[in-house]
Amino acid sequence: MKTIINPERSDWATILQRPTQTIDDIETTVNQIFDDVKRNGDKAIDKYTKLFDGVNLETNVVTLEAIEEASALVPETLKEAIKTAKANIETFHKAQKTEVVSVETIKGVSCWQEKRPIEKIGLYIPGGTAPLFSTVLMLAAPATIAGCKELVLCTPPNKKGKVANEILYAAQLCGVTKIIKVGGIQAIAGLTFGTETIPAVYKIFGPGNQFVTVAKQLATKFGVAIDMPAGPSELLVVADDSANAAYVASDLLSQAEHGTDSQVILVSTSKMLIEKVSNEINKQISVLPRKAIAEKAIQNSKLIYVEDDATALELINEYGPEHFIVCSEKEDLYINRISNAGSVFIGNYTPESAGDYASGTNHTLPTNGFSKAYSGVNLDSFTKSITFQKITKQGLLNIGNTIELMAEAEGLQAHKNAVSIRLKDLV
Repeated sequence: MKTIINPERSDWATILQRPTQTIDDIETTVNQIFDDVKRNGDKAIDKYTKLFDGVNLETNVVTLEAIEEASALVPETLKEAIKTAKANIETFHKAQKTEVVSVETIKGVSCWQEKRPIEKIGLYIPGGTAPLFSTVLMLAAPATIAGCKELVLCTPPNKKGKVANEILYAAQLCGVTKIIKVGGIQAIAGLTFGTETIPAVYKIFGPGNQFVTVAKQLATKFGVAIDMPAGPSELLVVADDSANAAYVASDLLSQAEHGTDSQVILVSTSKMLIEKVSNEINKQISVLPRKAIAEKAIQNSKLIYVEDDATALELINEYGPEHFIVCSEKEDLYINRISNAGSVFIGNYTPESAGDYASGTNHTLPTNGFSKAYSGVNLDSFTKSITFQKITKQGLLNIGNTIELMAEAEGLQAHKNAVSIRLKDLV
């Protein structure tokens, strides 16, 4: 990791740049695959599965028999762990349910808001080097709580044409209605347009690589909503001498092992801590099974020294991390003043891994600085708010003239007439 001492503010944008390709480098490929899937459906899907995943499938639909066989192969200890995580995720997301908001804005005018589930949901679950069955829990559990009727899960097959047993077990446990063996851009395109085997959906959820992220953004041009731009994983830790250097290094490496395009950053007011963390990273990384991946991610990462907490906060809010760990004696300062972060982890005994798996919060979070404007996935992500109103005769008499005056001032006579014609009958 590169160590940077007291960077000038004018250099922050360069220092904090993510290790991602520009959209221009990816968009042409995404557009071509979208167009192909739109025109040729499953024929195109099969072609790209063979090209990118290296496998020919007889069918891309996972059967109930295959799900049952896969579930039987998951060790009981892991099943219990998955059930515990699911229960915690459900507890946290059930607590997010809200009551109907109802108010009489003026005598005789009643307005209220109710939430309704999004009926058709697409869940994208990355496969590749680390099949993320935990993401199934994070997406399918709250979708089920929200009452979504159709949950279509897409995940890439391995070289043998299989899906990880744990993904299939978690999917059936959470009520997923259909599982498709397809990944990458073609999966997002299939969920956008629909094919012979992939149902079109109203909203697509789930993280992925840069190609998946751009594909999700393109899907919005065709009337399909997405959860957020969620690309390569990232973590920023702020720490002082009260932090445990070994713990900090382990947290940084936990995100670095996600992928070669991941990024981790340590911001500290202590040069001594930075040196200790750097040494710990070199020690811990040497024994990681995913050492090669973590090493490449570490090349994109930074150890940044700043002189005071105010500067640290300003830099962190400018970066807008996906995951933000606070290990500082002044933790209240950071908790109260952080504006841009997907999810915050506080103290020496709150590893980011807890949020990834089992504490209950959702791990599908905005990356690439989008935490400045986007929230992580929550129960409301799977619903839409519908407003209602009912006006009595007295209510229309109370606000009718207000509506008439405003409509006339905007030159919309038919709007005024819709009120006037009723008021004549009431006078």
